[in-house]
Amino acid sequence: MPTFRIELFEGRTVEQKREFVEAITKATCDTLKVEPSSVDIILVDVARENWATGGRLWSDPPA
Repeated sequence: MPTFRIELFEGRTVEQKREFVEAITKATCDTLKVEPSSVDIILVDVARENWATGGRLWSDPPA
């Protein structure tokens, strides 16, 4: 049972998320030869002020 936890910036539409999980599920089934019902995907929306790269919050204006 493959399980994916994917963190992404908040703001995607439900339709974008639906298309995304369908694509991940298809790729997983094709690659690992599993049934779609065995693929779990957990999407976690993260606010930009809660994510940093290189010591800089994504919510901060560009330097």
